[in-house]
Amino acid sequence: MDDPSVLRINGRLALPRSELRYAASRSGGPGGQHVNTSSTRIELWWDVAASPSLSDDQRQRLLVRLASRLDGSGRLRIVSAAHRSQLQNREAATDRFREIVAEALIVPKARRATRPTRSSREARLKQKKERGALKRERRRSDDE
Repeated sequence: MDDPSVLRINGRLALPRSELRYAASRSGGPGGQHVNTSSTRIELWWDVAASPSLSDDQRQRLLVRLASRLDGSGRLRIVSAAHRSQLQNREAATDRFREIVAEALIVPKARRATRPTRSSREARLKQKKERGALKRERRRSDDE
């Protein structure tokens, strides 16, 4: 059963929710009376650099892959103000956080260098010869 005090990121990483910091503030933008009086905008903060839940490899991968999203002290900030409810914005920010971190932790497959096949080399040369012949036909001949 899922533990509500733990946020599962992927199969290998689960973060205690106590590492996440939430802050509520007033949403900006147009709206009626409600938007100006309620603190429904949510900011989620997570300190990647100081998280005890990460292995060194995971921390390094996150610091590199999320570098443009981190502040100077290595904290990730996610903001949600899409909904009128603080709870919905909190859930939206948490879901986006989970997606961003899970995507950043994916290790790309190593590319294996391959050689072109004989038929692909022959097809390329044939195409080059046809293109060259077409260009030769467009030139002015000495007869003109």
